[in-house]
Amino acid sequence: MTKIKDIIEYTETFAPLADAADFDNCGLLVGDPSQQVTRVLVSLDITPQVVKEAQEISAELILSHHPVIFSPLRSLSTDSVPYMLAKAGISALCLHTNLDVAAEGGVNVCLAKAMKLKNIRMHPEAFICLGDLEEDLSTEEFAQHVKESLGCQAVEFTPSDRRIRQVAMCSGAGGDYYGTAVQMGADAFVTGEAKHHQLLEADATGVPMVAAGHFHTENVVVAPLAEKLGQQFPHVCFVPSKTGQSPSQYI
Repeated sequence: MTKIKDIIEYTETFAPLADAADFDNCGLLVGDPSQQVTRVLVSLDITPQVVKEAQEISAELILSHHPVIFSPLRSLSTDSVPYMLAKAGISALCLHTNLDVAAEGGVNVCLAKAMKLKNIRMHPEAFICLGDLEEDLSTEEFAQHVKESLGCQAVEFTPSDRRIRQVAMCSGAGGDYYGTAVQMGADAFVTGEAKHHQLLEADATGVPMVAAGHFHTENVVVAPLAEKLGQQFPHVCFVPSKTGQSPSQYI
């Protein structure tokens, strides 16, 4: 029988906890590493809806990208997600920034693949991935390409006359890496969300930034991760979450 510790040992081979950022909180945050598992729900977040989904499929473990416990807990109410997990006997393994930077099946690599980029490579010193389009695109064409590739309702982008071929990206809240992307010679930068001053910087610099939404730039890892784990543990069923979704709506 497969135990949670077996899954942890395998994830350490491609997304070791040592690679996580100092501010992060990754690893087994709820549960017992010796617990046996037959079914695992893989999700971007762990919300009450995701916990319910895990219960409905009889999952013993939820493997998520975002940590279910990030800041120190000062109380534990009965409607909190950690309490719900413990009450239901469901463990939580969270792979966050260590999965972002993974060169094999990491979030940024999956983002590049979702955008159909070629020659994908990780920057060795930053949360940035690089890839190349098969053909040059205008800025508007590229923004539309990102929107369609990631299934976004809308994307935000800074206009530019630049033709796009080499793309840099940082999933999630990666606007701080825009300057690094420009220094690396990127023709465009894709991230999940960006602050106003970062968009102003992109507009002034002329290297367009596309903000496609935190959820859409990171949820791309869920299905490939479930498939990767399923190949390693064929006797365990890894199920991509169907309830995970962006908390934002558009009108």
